[in-house]
Amino acid sequence: MSFAISVDPIPRRPDPVLLIDPLAFPRLHLNFPHPFGGILKSKFSLAGACLTLALSFGGTCQGQSTKAQLETSETFFSLAAALNSCGYNAGLDDSLPLRQAVRSELQTVVEKSPAALRARSAICQFWQDHATSDGEGAVSPYISLALNLGPPPLFAPAIPEADLPPDAARVLGIVPLLQKFYQAAGLNALWQKRYPEYQSLVEQYHGPLADSIGEIDRYLKLAFSAYAGEKFVIYLEPQLSPDRVNSRNYGSSYFVVVAPGKSGDLRMQEIRHTYLHYVMEPLAQAHGTSMKRLEPLLQNVQSAPMDAAFKNDIALLVNECLIRAIEVRTSFPNATENTRSAYVQHSVEEGFVLTRYFYDQLKDFEKDPSGLRTAYGDLLAGVSLDRERKRARETVYAAKATPEVVSSARLKPVKHEESLLDVAEQRLSSGDAEGAQKLAQQALQEKKGEDPGRANFILAKAAARQGKMQEAQADFEQAAQSARDPRTLAWSHIYLARIYDIQLKRDAALQHYHAALSAGDPAPDTRTAAEHGLAAPYTPPKPQ
Repeated sequence: MSFAISVDPIPRRPDPVLLIDPLAFPRLHLNFPHPFGGILKSKFSLAGACLTLALSFGGTCQGQSTKAQLETSETFFSLAAALNSCGYNAGLDDSLPLRQAVRSELQTVVEKSPAALRARSAICQFWQDHATSDGEGAVSPYISLALNLGPPPLFAPAIPEADLPPDAARVLGIVPLLQKFYQAAGLNALWQKRYPEYQSLVEQYHGPLADSIGEIDRYLKLAFSAYAGEKFVIYLEPQLSPDRVNSRNYGSSYFVVVAPGKSGDLRMQEIRHTYLHYVMEPLAQAHGTSMKRLEPLLQNVQSAPMDAAFKNDIALLVNECLIRAIEVRTSFPNATENTRSAYVQHSVEEGFVLTRYFYDQLKDFEKDPSGLRTAYGDLLAGVSLDRERKRARETVYAAKATPEVVSSARLKPVKHEESLLDVAEQRLSSGDAEGAQKLAQQALQEKKGEDPGRANFILAKAAARQGKMQEAQADFEQAAQSARDPRTLAWSHIYLARIYDIQLKRDAALQHYHAALSAGDPAPDTRTAAEHGLAAPYTPPKPQ
C-alpha cells in the first residue's frame, strides 16, 4: 500500500555613514530555513504592480524571464488595511501619508456599515487573541501568511495548508475573517482607488533598488542571469512600518516586504543584506563537500550569542560570515583600515568567526577578474580549520549578538534543546527530512527537553515525508502519549486518524479525530481537519 499523508509543519538604513555599524540590522527580520533540499512549492498569483530590477521595464509579472522583481499586492494591501484598522500602529508617525489616508477611508466605511463593523470586530478579536509579547513582531506571521495566499476575494493558500511556514500556520484562521471583511468593507474599491499611488511607488524605487543591487553584482563580478536561485522579490506595502524590514527565504527564493518612510527613504542596507543571502545560497549548495569539512567549527561557537540556527548549520554560518565581510568592504569605501577591522572584530565576537578570514581574502578577490562563482570554492578550500577553530576558542564572545540579523521566526529566546527542535522543524519544512530526524533524535537523547512529544512529532513527520508508514505511526503514537502542547497533541491524533483511514480501520480513525477535538487547540484549521475526518474517511493526495 502506498503511503502519503499531508504533514503539517507546525511548531515550523538609510545609506550608510561612518558611524553606522553595517553589521547591525535590528529591524531586519529574516526568516531563514535550512538552505539545502528545499524547493518553493507555491506559485504566487498576487495581484499588483510588478517591475523587474533590470535595465528596462520590459516584460510583465506573468512569465517573467528575470528573477528580481519589485511588486505590490492586493493581498498585502487587504491584510495590512485590516490590521491597521484593528490598531496596528507600528511606525505610523514615520509612514507615508498614504497609510493614514487608507486608515481614514476604511474607518469611514466601517462607521457606515454594520456588516463591515462586525467583520472588522472579528478580525480585531483574532488579532488580539494571537498577539505576542513581541509588539514589533506582531505583524510578522501575517506577512508570512500573505506571501502564501492567493488573490482576493478567496485569499486561498497557494500551497497545501500542511506545507505552510509554522508562523503562517498559526494565524491561518484569519483568512475566512478577511474574506468577509474584504467584501463587507469594499476593499477592492479602495485598492482600485489607491492603486495608481502604489504603482507610482514601484516606479519611484525601481531605479534606486536596481542601482543598489547592481553595485553588489559588480563587486561580486556575477551576471544576474547566472544565479541559480529561483527569484528575489521585493514587495512594497506602505501600510506597514517603515522601521522594519521583513525577509523570507522559502526554498531557493527570497522575499522582502518593506515600506518606504515619509521622507522617501527605503532601508537599502537591509535589502542588500537579504540579496546577498539570495546570491550565496546556491553557491553553498554547490559546495556541500567543502562545507562538510568545516562542520567541526560549529563545536567551537556553541557559546557564542548568535542565533542558534548558525550554531547548527555550517552553510548558514559560512555564508553569514562572508556576507558580513563583503558588507564591511563595500559599505565604507572611505573608512580607515582600523575602523573596518573593528567592525570585523565585532562580528567575530558575536560568533561569526570566519569574518576575519573572508575579509582578508576579499582583498585579493577585488584584484582578480574572476567572479564569486569561481572564487567561492577557492575561499572555502583556503580555510585552515585548525587556525579558525583556534581563533574561535580564543575569542571572548560578546554578551549578546546584534538582534534580528537573521531570525528563525522564534518569538522568544529558547534553551539549547528547544533550539535543536526549532532547527529540526526548519530543515523539515525545507525538505531535509533526514537532517530533521537527526536533530530530533539528538534532542530526545539529551533528555533535557520539557516536551518530548514535540521531538516525537517531528520524527513522525520526517518519517511520513520519507513514506515510512509504520515508523511514522509509531512516532505519532509516542507524540500523542507525551505531547503537552495542545496543537502538537491534536495534530498527532489527526495524523494517526488519517493513517488508520488509509489502513481502512475507520473505528480507530474516528477515536483519534474525536481525541483531536478534545486536545484543547483552538486553531480553526485543527477543528476543520478533525471535523472533515469525522465526516468522511481521509483520502491521501494523489502523487504529482
